[in-house]
Amino acid sequence: MSKRFSAARRSLLLATALAPVVLAACSKPYVFHGVDITGVPYADGFSLTDFNGKPRTLADFAGKVVVMYFGYTQCPDICPASLQVVAQAMDDLGEKAKDVQFLFVTVDPQRDTPEILKAYVTHFNPTFLALTGSPEQIALTAKNFKVYYKKVPGKTPGSYTMDHTAGFYVFDPQGKIRLFEREGVTAQDLAQDINALLDGH
Repeated sequence: MSKRFSAARRSLLLATALAPVVLAACSKPYVFHGVDITGVPYADGFSLTDFNGKPRTLADFAGKVVVMYFGYTQCPDICPASLQVVAQAMDDLGEKAKDVQFLFVTVDPQRDTPEILKAYVTHFNPTFLALTGSPEQIALTAKNFKVYYKKVPGKTPGSYTMDHTAGFYVFDPQGKIRLFEREGVTAQDLAQDINALLDGH
């Protein structure tokens, strides 16, 4: 074997060895906009009823990214603004939106009837679902997700508002909790995070 051929062979072997390193450097890991809560010992599921009267658990949405939000239909500002963000993110996702399910969990089952819930969430997007249950079921679900909510008396007798945690809980297609998206997240950032989960990040 000539020295010239031997040198060429060494160069080829070196280039082959370095290729994975170069590829790894080019494909940087995705950095989520939301808070990565992968593996936390809470937010592991729910057992509630949708606005059609059908019992629902997280397993019903296997294979989809699930975005959950706790709120109530008479919320004056934060809830409708948050649902609008999700609706816009769904539009941004285009064809991939079919692999996403948004769930609105009421913290006001006393006033949020199934009919009201259906009209409210589908106004933002026809694929949105709302979940309800007994006060005890809602309390248990909120506790599991570490969600705070409290009835606040209004200015007139019998009226009230609800203080509550605002933000989105996001599950990957395998049903594992992955992200908490804070209140104020943009539709673009939310769509990017959902897209990353759909792509297996």
